[in-house]
Amino acid sequence: MNVIPAIDVRGGRAVRLTEGDVNREKVYSDDPVQVARQHAEAGARRLHVVDLDAARGEGDNRVVVRSIVKAVGVEVQVAGGVRMRKTAQEWLDAGAVAVVMGTAAIRDPLTFHSTVWAHPGRVLAALDLKEGLPAVTGWTDTEAVELETLLARWATLPLGGVILTSIERDGTLAGPDLATLQRVRARTVLPLSYSGGIRSLDDLRALAEAGADAVIVGKALYEGQIDLQAALALS
Repeated sequence: MNVIPAIDVRGGRAVRLTEGDVNREKVYSDDPVQVARQHAEAGARRLHVVDLDAARGEGDNRVVVRSIVKAVGVEVQVAGGVRMRKTAQEWLDAGAVAVVMGTAAIRDPLTFHSTVWAHPGRVLAALDLKEGLPAVTGWTDTEAVELETLLARWATLPLGGVILTSIERDGTLAGPDLATLQRVRARTVLPLSYSGGIRSLDDLRALAEAGADAVIVGKALYEGQIDLQAALALS
């Protein structure tokens, strides 16, 4: 199981939100590039970098994210505001190993499917669940579609994988949603990453046992509850 540090960028700074709420933001660094370098130096093989402003349609942090992609020397998957094939192409051309699409994957299947087929293995689908429903537009809205329907729709695509996020757990350090992970794992053979609520090495072990191929960890690293090198030693 791969352990992937998360760097969420808002207003040019590395932050964490609680349950995706911008009013419950904690700033961890004014230099996200340096945070990325620290993770790379600790041995991370891949980083998950999210442009929160682009995700919400409130500007972007392209300069910062591009600097991370160029500076760290490890794989970077870029998320946040990737809703058009052109945007995905731009990030891949800039050096990102993969892009993550959430809103387009839910609301614009034609664009999503064409992007996936244009870049096989380099597009990840974001399954961000809020009260059991997929969330879109920076988690500010939800769509009334069952996760089983989405997974069936994605099953024939050459995706790089699915990222499952439990929004109610995200940034809470309350522990992962193992039940939902197991539910998703039973319905897809695609590579499956999990994010949300992770707080300890024991959580990482439990996620591996529940079927996660990768875990995305953010707040627990910033808060010192998980040592990245110890976590990577589990993978």
